[in-house]
Amino acid sequence: MSGIAHRFIDVNGYNVFYREAGCAGAPKLLLLHGFPTSSHMFRELIPLLADKFHIVAPDLPGFGLSDMPDRRGFAYTFDALADVIDRFTEVIGFDRYAVYVFDYGAPTGFRLALKHPERIAAIVSQNGNAYEEGLSDGWNPIRHYWQAPTQANRDALRALLTKDTTKWQYTHGVPDASAVSPDGYALDDYFMARPGAHEVQLDLFGDYRSNVELYPAFQVYFREHQPKFLAVWGKNDPFFLPQGAEAFKRDIPLADVRFFDTGHFALETHAQPIATAIKDFLVR
Repeated sequence: MSGIAHRFIDVNGYNVFYREAGCAGAPKLLLLHGFPTSSHMFRELIPLLADKFHIVAPDLPGFGLSDMPDRRGFAYTFDALADVIDRFTEVIGFDRYAVYVFDYGAPTGFRLALKHPERIAAIVSQNGNAYEEGLSDGWNPIRHYWQAPTQANRDALRALLTKDTTKWQYTHGVPDASAVSPDGYALDDYFMARPGAHEVQLDLFGDYRSNVELYPAFQVYFREHQPKFLAVWGKNDPFFLPQGAEAFKRDIPLADVRFFDTGHFALETHAQPIATAIKDFLVR
C-alpha cells in the first residue's frame, strides 16, 4: 500500500474521502465503487495500476469515510451522487480521465459521461450494468418497491442490508470462498451500522429505478461517442448477468468484453488479471 495517499476534501460543503496514487502527470483514472462498499474495495487494484496512472478513488456520499448528510437536507438519489462526484473531479483537477465503474459506480459514472462526454477518455465497467437484460431476478424485490413504494415494501428490503447478505454478496459465485478476505464485508458492516445508514440505502434502492430509466440515454451515448470500452465481468454475479456485459458490444462494436470465474466483487479474487487487462487495454 506504499505510495497511496488518503485524503479528505470539501466538495459542495460535504467532506469527501478519497485514495490517491500515481504520478500527477500520468493518465488519469477515476475509480467508482458500488453498494454497500467504499473505495476500500480498490485496495489491491490501486497498487497494481499506480505505475501507469494517476488514480483517485472517492467514497460516495453516504458511504465509507465520506460524509453521510442528513436525509432531510440531502436527497439520496443517483443524480445527487453524480453531482457531488462531478464537482469532486473538478476540485481535484481531473479534466479528462478514464473511469472504472462498478455496481452503483456505473450509473454514477455514466451520468458524468452524459454530462461531459469530452472528459471521458475511456470506460472500464466491472459488473456495471446499462442494459435491461443484465438485470437478474435478484432485482425483483426492489422492482416491487418501485412499482408500489409502500412502507411494507420498503421494510421488506431491509433483509438486503444484513451482515449475512453482505457476506453472501462477496462470496456467492466464488469457486473458493476462503479466497475472499473478510476485511471488505466486515468494513461494510461497520459503516452500515451507523445511525441512519439503512434509510440512506433504502432511499437509493428506491431511486435505482431512475438508472434503469436512463439506460436508453446511456446507450445513445455509447452509440454516438463510441468510447474506448472494456468490460471485466465476474460471470457468476447474482445481480448483473453476463448478458449485460455482452450487450455493450451492441452499441460499441469495438468494446472488449472479458469474463472471470468469480462473483459480484471480482476484485476480491481477480485483482491481478483485471489490472493486467486494464493496463493492456488502456495503454494499447
